[in-house]
Amino acid sequence: VNFSKSLAMPPQGLPLSRMAPLGMLLGLLIASCFTFCLSHQNPEFALTNTEKSSTKETERKETTAEEELDPEVLEVFHPTHEWEPLRPGQAVPAGSHVRLNLQTGAREVKLQDEDKFRNNLKGSKKGKRLNINTNTYTSQDLKSALAKFKEGVETETSKEDKARQAEVKRLFRPIEELKKDFEELNVVIESDMQIMVRLINKFNSSSSSLEEKIAALFDLEYYVHQMDNAQDLFSFGGLQVVINGLNSTEPLVKEYAAFVLGAAFSSNPKVQVEAIEGGALQKLLVILATEQPLTAKKKVLFALCSLLRHFPYAQQQFLKLGGLQVLRSLVQEKGTEVLAVRVVTLLYDLVTEKMFAEEEAKLTREMSPEKLQQYRQVHLLPGLREQGWCEITAHLLALPEHDAREKVLQTLGALLATCRDRFRQDPQLSRMLASLQAEYQALATLELQDGEDEGYFRELLGSINSLLKELR
Repeated sequence: VNFSKSLAMPPQGLPLSRMAPLGMLLGLLIASCFTFCLSHQNPEFALTNTEKSSTKETERKETTAEEELDPEVLEVFHPTHEWEPLRPGQAVPAGSHVRLNLQTGAREVKLQDEDKFRNNLKGSKKGKRLNINTNTYTSQDLKSALAKFKEGVETETSKEDKARQAEVKRLFRPIEELKKDFEELNVVIESDMQIMVRLINKFNSSSSSLEEKIAALFDLEYYVHQMDNAQDLFSFGGLQVVINGLNSTEPLVKEYAAFVLGAAFSSNPKVQVEAIEGGALQKLLVILATEQPLTAKKKVLFALCSLLRHFPYAQQQFLKLGGLQVLRSLVQEKGTEVLAVRVVTLLYDLVTEKMFAEEEAKLTREMSPEKLQQYRQVHLLPGLREQGWCEITAHLLALPEHDAREKVLQTLGALLATCRDRFRQDPQLSRMLASLQAEYQALATLELQDGEDEGYFRELLGSINSLLKELR
């Protein structure tokens, strides 16, 4: 309505004195109407709606953000093994590598190197929506679930343990009950120590027969193989009883006493020291030097080897007591070829043991100075040369067994530095080596024909060739 034009014109016939107040009234009315129309036409311009307008804008932005993160509208991004940028609104399969590029500020994604996540991509199609719900569990829910899981595992484990214990109790009885039952049956459960004490008492008893003594020594040998049992044997005096058994007039007692001692001495330094102090070495050498059955000498030689190995002090005493002469006489006896091979093997072990000990002391410095000094006081090689072991060992190549020849060749190699001139002056050794070279050449050829490139006879042939080369 255009009020301004109609109201601006004065009505005809009214005096001017009455028209002035009426014009002012109309002006105020027009201003009020204009202000009212503006306020109702655009509410955003009203001063009282500022807070409401800001709230609506915030709600509109949150709605837009929720639509962007709506799990139903996320598109799956299919990564490769190379880093590729990830656009907003895209989701990646589980197990993918995601990083933030600090240079560009963009997120990048690629596949893991393992193949265990490849199956996750096979069922997905490009453009498929991924349902992601990050509000399924809270951290507190996960902690509670983990605690319940642990409680359940402990409960199941305790139940399984109880069931297993009940089954064991059903199948087996406690040791105390067994002892009680055995006592009622006059059966006593003994420890190894108690058994060894009982066996020593039986062996040392004058009322025991020869068969009972031999049986006691035979059973005792089984127990002293263990290092602790062997040390317990000398702790209660049983070791000295067995050593004294070497003085028996019965060859079987000597044989089985030496059998027990050889098992107890083996790699047991404490027992070896006790045996030297108890006079075992002298008794063993006496048996080897006197007329005894071959079976007894075998066991005595076994005990001697166990006592001397890795015990330089015993080796010194062996040389002082004329041990090399005793062994030389033993080897030269008729019908003792088996003992000869064992003697040669012992000499080879003693020579190489001293060489390795000196080399180890130079390289590692781990050997004790006292033990190294003891090895240096063992003058074995000069004694072997003086006692004629260069010739004795060389002539043992005439033994027919391949194993015996192998051990003799090893010993000849160990004695080469000491006996080189003796070997060169021995025509029998040269003929024997030439004959063995031809024999093992033929056997090595047969091995090659059978497809064995590194055969036994080929190794023996190599030892012979090396020895011949050194003697030229």
